Amino acid sequence: MSERNGLRYGLLALALLVLLAILLLLVGREDALESAPAAADSARLESLAELNGQAPTRRALQIQTWQTAEGAKVLFVEARELPMFDLRLIFAAGSSQDDGVPGLAMLTNAMLNEGVPGKDAGAIAAGFENLGAQFGNGSYRDMAVASLRALSAAEIRQPALRLFAEVLGQPSFPEDALMRIKNQLMAGFEYRKQDPGKLASLELFQRLYGAHPYAHPSDGTAESIPAIDRAQLQAFHARAYAAGNAVLALVGDLSRSEAEALAAEVSAALPPGPALAHIPQPEPPRGGASHIDFPSQQTHLMLAQLGIDRRDPDYAALYLGNQIFGGGGFGTRLMEEVREKRGLTYGVYSGFSAMQARGPFMISLQTRAELSAGTLQLVKGLLRDYLDQGPTQQELDDAKRELAGSFPLSTASNGAIVGQLGTIGFYDLPLDHLESFMAEIKALSVEQVKAAMARHLDPEALVIVSAGPEVAQQALPPPTGKPAEQPSGVPEH
Repeated sequence: MSERNGLRYGLLALALLVLLAILLLLVGREDALESAPAAADSARLESLAELNGQAPTRRALQIQTWQTAEGAKVLFVEARELPMFDLRLIFAAGSSQDDGVPGLAMLTNAMLNEGVPGKDAGAIAAGFENLGAQFGNGSYRDMAVASLRALSAAEIRQPALRLFAEVLGQPSFPEDALMRIKNQLMAGFEYRKQDPGKLASLELFQRLYGAHPYAHPSDGTAESIPAIDRAQLQAFHARAYAAGNAVLALVGDLSRSEAEALAAEVSAALPPGPALAHIPQPEPPRGGASHIDFPSQQTHLMLAQLGIDRRDPDYAALYLGNQIFGGGGFGTRLMEEVREKRGLTYGVYSGFSAMQARGPFMISLQTRAELSAGTLQLVKGLLRDYLDQGPTQQELDDAKRELAGSFPLSTASNGAIVGQLGTIGFYDLPLDHLESFMAEIKALSVEQVKAAMARHLDPEALVIVSAGPEVAQQALPPPTGKPAEQPSGVPEH
């Protein structure tokens, strides 16, 4: 036998031995599975076929709620699957509380982690990083938010909470950081002059809300930001970040007693004070169109009117109706007629933004400038037809099935759950809101959805803002299954 053949036979023998070992392992594993308790079967992955057309199961939440001694509302879900916790504080401290100083709420929130007594922004960031904790914050029209994620072990949780409480309760608002953030904002104001979509959005909100607190942009204006000083930030913090104005959402690997101690520590660190008064409802605006002349290839179109607040009894019906009309991406009426059949846009969307007061219903898209007038009339006609006819039964069934399939994602992670708790607490929704919402969705009929949409929307009352060049208009291409010409360029926003 040659050396080469010897090596070949040796490798073959080795391969046979490995194959035999694998077979023995598989047989042993099969025997072990057959003798395992029945409980092991429940841990395996389920085939989609086994769902038999039914929606996947959603995680049931056992929401516990109480109020701290200082007046903060707490919503807590115990979740032992991961050794961590998510904490979110929501304050009625958004730009609707600016009280005539646009940008005050946003600047206050942005400055929270820029300094506390004895620590600058770098020390605060290093403190969270060294603990493996994550701090987050943000400010919007209705609310301001601060969040913390950390391991639940006491040696991590307690120092992370102490630092979080300092940041929320004792911000020092250092002058150098204030100047830096102001400069960043002013640069952003200059940049947005070159963004036709942003210019259209600013004018739309101004026309839609007039003198209402929702009218001005959350990040302020080039006129308001330079004049805001440290004393104003301190006063706003003392008033709007008070414990009585806070909702504390908490999810994680904590017992009820640990959660109560955590909430009490954070609540006690906040300024004392009551909840702020809710903002008033806006007055309906005058409809009509306005145009911003802007040199570009495409025209931005925005159509809007006042929608609903978050506690409106028609919320579920409007949510489902909008999913069919323009809120569900591909397959909606708007996408089918405007993009798929005519190739007028890359995307067209509609939506209700339900807030503390009546938020906007809005339709937005970009299209070729020379087709903008025809596209606008097409979209208005589609809305008019939808309100007159309502959805088909097939559209309603498809939308319900899609929502039922995606709804479990709303509680698929601790981060998702804490967001749901924050919404429930801030808008004062029932604790069983998630279950009742889906039950209401399932029970809705075509007639109920049609009636709800018609109660709240009127194509003749739309506030319309366009931004793009003044060019000669062309007739729209006829609808077809394969549009001959797609929109030029990529979306500009």
